[in-house]
Amino acid sequence: MSVWDFKGKRAVIVGCYSGMGEAAARELVNLGAELHGFDIRESPVKMASFTTIDLRSTDSIDAALNAVEGDIDVLFNCSGLPGASFPPMDVMKVNFIGLRYWTEKWLPRIRKGGAIAGISSTAGFAHMQNLANVNALLNTPDFASAVAWAEAHPDVIGPGYGFSKECHSVWTMMMGSRTIKQGVRINCICPGPTETPMMPDFEKVAGAAIVDVYTLPIGRRSTPAEQAYPLIFLNSDAASYVNGHVFNVDGGFVGAVMTGQLDLRAAAAKAMAG
Repeated sequence: MSVWDFKGKRAVIVGCYSGMGEAAARELVNLGAELHGFDIRESPVKMASFTTIDLRSTDSIDAALNAVEGDIDVLFNCSGLPGASFPPMDVMKVNFIGLRYWTEKWLPRIRKGGAIAGISSTAGFAHMQNLANVNALLNTPDFASAVAWAEAHPDVIGPGYGFSKECHSVWTMMMGSRTIKQGVRINCICPGPTETPMMPDFEKVAGAAIVDVYTLPIGRRSTPAEQAYPLIFLNSDAASYVNGHVFNVDGGFVGAVMTGQLDLRAAAAKAMAG
């Protein structure tokens, strides 16, 4: 079997109704995976099974977990909410708190040699500058305590999107040293602006010009498939030594900022003035 295909592998994907998750689901089916999908709305992709789930509710998560029997090989975490159309706590639950609970419930059922791949965002690329707050949430032991912490810190979580993605990225790096002890890798991608059904929400909050600042230096937005392919790579056998990694799939944006080639504040000011 090729290290690039998924024939004979049992895969679970949450967030497969549209966007990057849908694109990933379609490619996983093409690659031969026995794919089981979960989302709040039914996916258009024909898979081995589909189950409705609401990551805002532990009851919903627990019920959904019973829909697939036995162990799996790989888990894809693709669910996400933007910050414009949903309350901050809903965004926090779907993008991180519920996703963490969901992943922890799957961990005992992921076979040795398996992997987890999630979708974070370049919107959380400054996570190291906010590490104290991020760690405070990560140190909560369960869903309820994480919700309580977030509700007590509205000034920290803001609209929810950026902070939830900061948490996802740091959590991925932290979990790498833990899951690997049971032979399971965990990684995430950080997409740049991508043309998904969520894009109008981002433009509503920031404006299209500001969103496009995050496409520099490549100068264009990504397609969902361009994010799905590296996500799938991270859970493939071809990435067997990649673990605890935050993979920027952003056309060079983070690299340009970190090396001083792109002044984010100046670029944002120019976009707003224009």
